[in-house]
Parts: sequence; structure tokens; C-alpha cells
Amino acid sequence: MNGHGKEEMSKDNTNSLTSNSRQIKRIEGIAQAIFTICAFFAVLAVVSITLYMIVNGMPAIFQVGIKDILFSTVWKPTASEPSFGILYVILTSIVGTIMAIILGVPLGLFTAIFLAEVAPKKLAAIVKPAVELLAGIPSVIYGLLGLMILNPLMYQWEKALFRDSDTHQFTGGANLISAVLVLAIMILPTVINISESALKAVSPQLKASSLALGASHIQTIFKVMIPAAKSGIMTAIVLGVGRAIGEAMAISLVSGSSVNLPLPFNSVRFLTTAIVSEMGYASGLHRQVLFTIGLVLFVFIMLINITLNVILKKGEKEDD
Repeated sequence: MNGHGKEEMSKDNTNSLTSNSRQIKRIEGIAQAIFTICAFFAVLAVVSITLYMIVNGMPAIFQVGIKDILFSTVWKPTASEPSFGILYVILTSIVGTIMAIILGVPLGLFTAIFLAEVAPKKLAAIVKPAVELLAGIPSVIYGLLGLMILNPLMYQWEKALFRDSDTHQFTGGANLISAVLVLAIMILPTVINISESALKAVSPQLKASSLALGASHIQTIFKVMIPAAKSGIMTAIVLGVGRAIGEAMAISLVSGSSVNLPLPFNSVRFLTTAIVSEMGYASGLHRQVLFTIGLVLFVFIMLINITLNVILKKGEKEDD
């Protein structure tokens, strides 16, 4: 091959590489634009929801007064002299969510550890689909099961504990304990699946190094693997808290939906069930207050997420 032919082949190769480089840059530019648009709409959705809740939730606060809404315990929206106090409703959501997390998170985390590190493969192959099936069950089914199974059991305990009481108002088993147990079961799939994924993502070298230094399997799990998977486990807890706070249908079936102090055997009403149970017939100021309850719920969720994220970031800085 003469020199002229080599020069032509070199030019063809250069042109081909230039063309491929331009095509790759064009594809990357299009992909970046698509990702930017998706991120923009995600942020826009959050901002839109926030503005909508503020616009619709604030008028009742100005009309009724923040003190009469947030710090009053009397809820009589349809009385001749209506009262819109939601303090007991707020306390119920706080207490119920904390109790559900206390019950559900350890159980979910231990189950995740079992599936990721302890269970034989054959047993894990049975348990894992069962956990995934829990995530796919509609919330109303949890409520129906609680109504048919859990409430009668709670009612038997209630009758045994308060058989000599002249002041206790019997709930038929529809009380705070029933609601907490249902919530704890409902957050299990979220906590288990995400925690298991976080544990499996831990570098095998960390586990091998710990075992090589003489640590037992259990010591390695709790001293090495769980701290290494802390970020994923905290994400599971955040999502579990969101599921617990935002649940309405199942809770409305098992909690009794009455505005009372959140004691274990009292019929109670959560923020979500307050909206669901009355939005269908509410009008005027009553309807505006329900939007205010939605705003309180929204702020409540945002504060919890921000707090957990701050704790998580603080822990990561301490680890670094």
C-alpha cells in the first residue's frame, strides 16, 4: 500500500472517531436535558404541593385562631357554636407513630438481618416472597383483618381490665393499641426490604476482615455490618415513618375514630383519619379546618424527615 492510501485510511479513521465522538456528545446532551427536566418537575411537584397546602390551610388559622385549632381539645365542628380543637388528634398521631416505629423497626431490622446473614438460602427463598407480598397488600385489607381479628381480641382484654370500672367507655376493641399494631405490621415490608438491601450492599471485605480478627458472626453483624449499612437503614426508617404517618384507610377501621386523649384503650382519631372521615360532608369553615389539618400533617412529616436526615448526616460526619 502506497503512502497516499495510508493517508486516506488515516483520514477515514479520524473522521469516524470524530463522528462517533459528536454522536456520543449529542446523546449525552439529550440525556442530561431529560434528567434535568425530570428533576425540575420533581422539585416543581414538591413546591406546588407545599404552596397548595399553605394557600388552602392558612385561611382557617386566621379565621379561627391558631390557639383554638392547635391547642384546644374540643372537636365539635357541626355544633351550634363550633369548636375545632385538634390537640388530641395531633398527640394521637405523634404517640401512635412513635409506638408503631418502636414496635416495627426492631422487628423489621432483625428480620432483614435474618434474611441477609442468618437464614439458609432455602428458607430465605420462602420468607422473602412473603415479605414482598406484605408490601403489595392494599391498606384496606390490613384494616379489615384488624377489624375482624384484632379488634375482638382487644375487646376481650378491655373487658377483663375494666370490668369493675364505672368511668371507662368501652370501644369494642377499636382503640389506640389496635391502630398501633396495624401500623407496625404495615411498615414491616418497607423496613425489611430496604434494610436487607443495605446490609447486602456492605463490602464483603469488611465482614471477612472482622471475622479474620476473631469476631463472631453476631459481633460482626452488630459491630461492623449495621454501622456500615446505617445510611440505608435510616432511609428505611424514614420511609417507614412516612408510611405510618400517612396511613388513613386501615387506621380508620381499627382506631374507632373518636377524638380522645391517646391512651392505650381509648378510641382515637389520627390526623389522616380526621380528614378522611369528615371531608365527604364538610363545608364552609369546617372544610377549611380539614385542609388546615392536612397542612399540620404535611408540616409534621417534613419536620420528621428533616430531623432524621440531620441525624443521619451528623452520624456520617462523625464516622468520617
